[in-house]
Amino acid sequence: MNIAEIKHFHLFCGLGGGAKGFNEGEARVGNLQARFRCIGGVDVDRAAIADFGRLAGVPGTCLDMFDREQYLAFHGHEPPADWREAGPDAIRRAAGGERPHIVFLSAPCKGFSGLLSETRSKTGKYQALNRLTLRGVWLMLEAWADHDDGPPELIVFENVPRIATRGRHLLDQIGALLRSYGYAVAETTHDCGELGGLAQSRKRFLLVARHTAKVPPYLYEPRKRPLRAVGDVLGPMPMPGHPAAGPMHRMPALQWRTWLRLAFVEAGSDWRSLNRLRVVDGQLADYGIVPAAAWQDGALGVLPWTDPAGVVTGNAGPTCGRFSVADPRIEDRLRSNALGVMGFEEPAGTITSRGFPFNGRFSVADPRGLDLRTGAFGVRTWKSPTGTVAGESFPTNGAFAVADPRFVGHEYGQYGVRSWDQSMGAVSGQSAPGGGPYAVADPRFDGVRHNNVFRVVRFGETSPAVTGGGGPSAGSSALADPRMPASSFGKYGVTDFGDPAGTVISGSTTGQGAFAVADPRMWGGQERVHYNGGGHFGVLPWDATAGAVSASAGADNGRWSVADPRMPEPRQNLVAVIQALDGTWHRPFTTLELAALQGLVDVEEQLELDGLSDMHWRERIGNAVPPPAARAIAGAMGQVLLLTWSGETFAMGNTPIWVQPLVAGLMAAEAPYA
Repeated sequence: MNIAEIKHFHLFCGLGGGAKGFNEGEARVGNLQARFRCIGGVDVDRAAIADFGRLAGVPGTCLDMFDREQYLAFHGHEPPADWREAGPDAIRRAAGGERPHIVFLSAPCKGFSGLLSETRSKTGKYQALNRLTLRGVWLMLEAWADHDDGPPELIVFENVPRIATRGRHLLDQIGALLRSYGYAVAETTHDCGELGGLAQSRKRFLLVARHTAKVPPYLYEPRKRPLRAVGDVLGPMPMPGHPAAGPMHRMPALQWRTWLRLAFVEAGSDWRSLNRLRVVDGQLADYGIVPAAAWQDGALGVLPWTDPAGVVTGNAGPTCGRFSVADPRIEDRLRSNALGVMGFEEPAGTITSRGFPFNGRFSVADPRGLDLRTGAFGVRTWKSPTGTVAGESFPTNGAFAVADPRFVGHEYGQYGVRSWDQSMGAVSGQSAPGGGPYAVADPRFDGVRHNNVFRVVRFGETSPAVTGGGGPSAGSSALADPRMPASSFGKYGVTDFGDPAGTVISGSTTGQGAFAVADPRMWGGQERVHYNGGGHFGVLPWDATAGAVSASAGADNGRWSVADPRMPEPRQNLVAVIQALDGTWHRPFTTLELAALQGLVDVEEQLELDGLSDMHWRERIGNAVPPPAARAIAGAMGQVLLLTWSGETFAMGNTPIWVQPLVAGLMAAEAPYA
């Protein structure tokens, strides 16, 4: 077997994902086998260049490729005194004086990305950044234009798909420049996830150029592979936070409100799940935040209906242990009383002359309400035909709206949560839960690994234990019961402080009328200072000291409880575990998991990147070219180079032609690795 060395060089190389993939490329024609070797890379980010050396196996060069005009427009000030414009000679030095066969360019894409508004993309700062695409290609071509062996044989230019519209004028100039140097040029869009067999869909723009005089055969596209599921990649990894996985596998600290939003996103969906929540006066009407189920084990605990009771002692009171049971059957019994609701198929009881909701089951749960969708404000299902569209086709005139079920696959939705068996979208530099579907519903939840645990509980579920420490962080242990009748003058009623009392009769005990008064002055007036929290069930402020603790201290005989205000603020950053309603652990991806999904690291390895900032690590990982996709591109390009160098005249291929020749060319065979 003869070895043919293929040298590759990388402009705007980032942390070296593309170089790592090219080093792993495979190609073979007859007894000629390719061996890929990186000869250098260039980037302006020093941290990325440090990472490049680790991943590419060769030192990179930190180089600012702006010209002076671009520098002023981007930075808004003059460059330092020792700054010099980069020229073609700087590119040659970065390649160690060698000439590459393949050049890979991945210019900054922020100005072309859909994450940046159209207005900001047109500012002078981002236009200067966009022009680096053209300047980078020109520097590369000029660096080897006069070389004895001529310019590089093949060129790959990678960017976001939106460059085809926002950067159309630049692409036209780049194409014209390449053709003037003797290249045939093709613009295509590929899914790097399909090229590399990744667990993400990463659509990218690829401009491929082939020097027609040096490489006459056809260049074929790499073979596409099916996307993998997120769980297939992350399943073998240790659980997030495991010390053996290193600092990049720690759970990110997110804002408390972000954790809450993730809790309500359905697995496989995105932030639009939040629109289905019922909100009343700015509060969730059907959910509350309560402590974890383990808190129900102590005094005042409540047993689920399906759990066995503990030992029943002679003093089995609620304050002695878990002797209460959350009975799920109460719902059925309540339906037979006042405010009851009849099933649609059930017969009604006797209708009396006072057939009001307070007097019996005179209401009906009518399942036919869906038929109302055909009237004003009606919404058609996605598969239903619409009615006649009249000249006055407004929502109030008929069913002219459509419930579109296709939103689930939206790539750019905020707070999306991926199912464990789904592939994810592109990993970007803004890989935070608020920037897209970067959380996963992890079914491997086997307990609590973090110090903040908050359950998401439906309105109809049982409350946890009511403890003495009933502060904000103790959970939502009170319930606003919507079933209470309007009248408050029954037995044991309490009269509002501003309302007059009813008639005081001779037998006015607390069991015969509303003769008690809810006095709001308990906590405020100086005239009642001796009653100020000094009675039964007293609660101490968090910053106050407790009194003497007696041997008989209980929740009902003094101020032995504490109001704990440590519920997180909405913007407070913390690490939490949220177990969603479907039983999965809704959490963001760790930095190491994002690197694994990019193919930058094997799931059983640790990854070491420069610095200590998760934010900077994630930005560089998101900007990286996935090595498996680069490996597939390298294989296709290596195949056509070996065909050229071996003098092959004809070979069949079964993938689309990437770059058409100007004259009759040869067909490249499919690479053996594919």
